[in-house]
Amino acid sequence: MSKLIINTIWIGAITLFLNGCYLRQPDFINGQTAPDFSAKLITGETLKLSDLKENYVLIDFWASWCGPCRRQNPKVVELYKKYEHTSFKNAKKFIVLSVALEKKGEKPWKAAIEEDNLYWKYHILDESGQIAALYDVSAIPTSFLISPNGLIIGVNSTDREIEEVLRPFVK
Repeated sequence: MSKLIINTIWIGAITLFLNGCYLRQPDFINGQTAPDFSAKLITGETLKLSDLKENYVLIDFWASWCGPCRRQNPKVVELYKKYEHTSFKNAKKFIVLSVALEKKGEKPWKAAIEEDNLYWKYHILDESGQIAALYDVSAIPTSFLISPNGLIIGVNSTDREIEEVLRPFVK
């Protein structure tokens, strides 16, 4: 009888820990201003998120070692392919900004970008986790859809949900 109680307590504690630390949604909600940041791109250029205003921006937090992230990458690529040359009524472009939370440096990150054909130009390596902390990212993959005026309009949205947001603004 005591083993059953102890096992139940352990399972409950593990569930609370996972829900509280790893599986919880970021604290941001639709309509909040996206936190600005400055970071070095894979090209060596410095980018501020605010430089991308007037565009729809999908910030995609991922890592080369993350299986769910790598399985999600083809969907992000398809979404980007569909909207990269689209004209919008209220925005210049649709941009994907990949933020990688790598543990082993640049080499696996760059290899994964190539293997998964993440061919857009906005890639950031966030080894320190500062950008992830700014966005309250505690699990990956995590994504934020940012409106042309810098507001968060989607958190962990599916590709269909993103398309539903974009579709009414396509010219």
